[in-house]
Amino acid sequence: MLLNLSYNDKEIKRQIEAELGKPFGLRERIKMRGNGSPKLILKEASEEITQLMARDKNRNVCNIEMRPNGIIIGFRSKLENYGLIVPYRKLVIFKGNSDEYTLYKDNHFFRIIAGKKDVAVHNFMKKLLEAKAAATPQNPDFGDIA
Repeated sequence: MLLNLSYNDKEIKRQIEAELGKPFGLRERIKMRGNGSPKLILKEASEEITQLMARDKNRNVCNIEMRPNGIIIGFRSKLENYGLIVPYRKLVIFKGNSDEYTLYKDNHFFRIIAGKKDVAVHNFMKKLLEAKAAATPQNPDFGDIA
């Protein structure tokens, strides 16, 4: 779900909290050593996101906020803030060659540049993968599949 987060709308806040849970408290953030990513430089994005970002001439960057049940990938276009709401169950992360990560959710994706010297980005992606693994059930119930 791609949302405009520029305004303090209670309905949008309620939707995000229903999907991803409430933001982490101060103690939890300190224990996690932060729940937000450094500035991430975009190499490529899905068509809808690319069209939003093409409105201005600024460098395309994004950030990621971790929540108990997923992440919010935030970016700006002109003076508007947008966020892609991604529950862990729909998040797919690929590590391409040594300098990029790709995050997928359904028909949206973000390809992020992370060079060898971007240690903070690599550490955050490792933390994100660990949080996704912790939120994923060990033995998912597949129903009556035989």
